[in-house]
Amino acid sequence: MNRFFRFVWTVFGPIVFFFHPVQVEGLETLPSGGVLLCANHASNWDPLLLGLSLPIDYHMRPMAKDSLFRVPLLSWAVRKLGAFPVARGQSDINAVKTAIKAIRDGENLLVFPEGTRVEKEGDMPAKGGAAVIGIRTGATFVPVFVDGKKRLFHRTRIIFGEPYKPAYTGRHGTAEEVQAIADEVLRRAYALGRRDGACQA
Repeated sequence: MNRFFRFVWTVFGPIVFFFHPVQVEGLETLPSGGVLLCANHASNWDPLLLGLSLPIDYHMRPMAKDSLFRVPLLSWAVRKLGAFPVARGQSDINAVKTAIKAIRDGENLLVFPEGTRVEKEGDMPAKGGAAVIGIRTGATFVPVFVDGKKRLFHRTRIIFGEPYKPAYTGRHGTAEEVQAIADEVLRRAYALGRRDGACQA
């Protein structure tokens, strides 16, 4: 774990959680070492709250929109936190290669299958990129739900679902299977939010 993340987790984590408290569920079943965390995405706060909710020694790398890397200071900070850029709306081969290498190196990857922020389930279909990465690496999929609305001093629920490995045919699956896998992990993420009356994104 890099020192910068440890510093942010230790010093800024309590400050962030003071203003945006979280209730975390499912950490006890969370595996490590080549895990693909697939979460719904409703707010810019999602990656930070999710990352700080993980154990300090959980090696998680987020795929982040490339616009964050165009501001020098912000780019430096997010890179130090382990993030790497992905160009939205197009096939970013370099981002996919970086993601595959990270998982094969035993790190855990955070992706948002919808590819952008959405207000509610169904507003944006899942992109196939997360499924491609998972298939190519044999990663364990973990659906994650994050409450949509982020208000000061309002508790946000973060729920980690049951780990699983999707089924597919052949070495890399068919195009239809890839899309079905992406759709399924996103469906599982939102289903966690409907459980026990959780707020929906």
